[in-house]
Amino acid sequence: MAIIRELDAIAALLPEIRERAREFESARRLPADLARKMAETGIFRMAIAKAYGGAELHPSEWVRVIEELSRADSSVGWCAMISIVTAVLSGFLPESSAREIYGENPLVMTGGAVAPTGQAVPAPGGYIVNGYWQWGSGTQNCNWITGGALIFEGDKLRTRPSSNDPEIRLMVFSADQVEILDTWDSSGLRGSGSHDFKVTNAFVPNDRTFAFGIDHPALHTALYRFPLFGLLAIGVCTVSLGIARRAIEEFIALAIKKTPSWERRTLAQSARIQESVAEAEAALRSSRAFLFEAIGAAWDFAAAGHDPSMEMRREIRLAAVNATWQSVKAVDLAYSMGGGSVVHSSHPLQRCLRDIHVITQHVMVNRSVYEATGKLFLGLGADPFFL
Repeated sequence: MAIIRELDAIAALLPEIRERAREFESARRLPADLARKMAETGIFRMAIAKAYGGAELHPSEWVRVIEELSRADSSVGWCAMISIVTAVLSGFLPESSAREIYGENPLVMTGGAVAPTGQAVPAPGGYIVNGYWQWGSGTQNCNWITGGALIFEGDKLRTRPSSNDPEIRLMVFSADQVEILDTWDSSGLRGSGSHDFKVTNAFVPNDRTFAFGIDHPALHTALYRFPLFGLLAIGVCTVSLGIARRAIEEFIALAIKKTPSWERRTLAQSARIQESVAEAEAALRSSRAFLFEAIGAAWDFAAAGHDPSMEMRREIRLAAVNATWQSVKAVDLAYSMGGGSVVHSSHPLQRCLRDIHVITQHVMVNRSVYEATGKLFLGLGADPFFL
């Protein structure tokens, strides 16, 4: 029932999102009025812990919502995904800060970056942080913004216990501590507002930080047993699934109506087109099924009180990268078969092409993930930190 409820909540917004797509691209951000309407549906609370008034839903449920939003508009789906995934921190942060961030404001939006491009120095009660981050998607509408940081004591980099790897802490800044820079001038996802951002001498209390590979989740329910990077990868690939579904729909609509120059038959009557549509559909649906299979297996294991095994972590990451690249295949097929009609910026297929090829550059789903997961199949090992 939760799936139906959450999809119903966004249904009324989907026509408006489609109609305003060019506005988002022109503004290079998600408008504040739409962000608030989305928050009012409750979708940004899907991954917030029940202890703080959230829904704490099965990842498969919020995957479906992100997919539908991305089908309507890639940038809207991307911003929603970032806010939903960062809300998972509600189960990782200490109760005092989790309640402040996620429990006090029912319309709270969070976002930011994970990459450790900041530097933090211990100070009484917390850290002094300086840093510069890319991919600040939707941060213009966020109340709280995250940024990964390396920890320094003096000029010495702090390492994780029993490891030479640097200690990385995710910092949570209040919006007024963050300066958003006008840098987002991209080929795709133009409406996501993924500008760079920075902080200067920002104080972050201890309980608004989380150390990857050191700290354990504060809550031990099924959702927060999932690896954070796995959940991020699931979110990123889901936007690709929505884009691919839109591309196939747009191509079918075009093929039924369009008669190419020098031809007497519509595109839909061509055997070459028929084959491409079937191939695109198979690529999308099979990869989507693999993703849901991997999520479901990991959830069942976590719900039984266990942390997902390395095999399950591998499966989540492989399913996510596969979903992304099979979605790329579907979009590329649709675009290449569309002919000259689809090269114009006004055609949705042109935007699908641009948007999905920006997603392929994301570290969670780029082709290096195939190598990392392939090593595990071959018994060669891989860094579990990123799985």
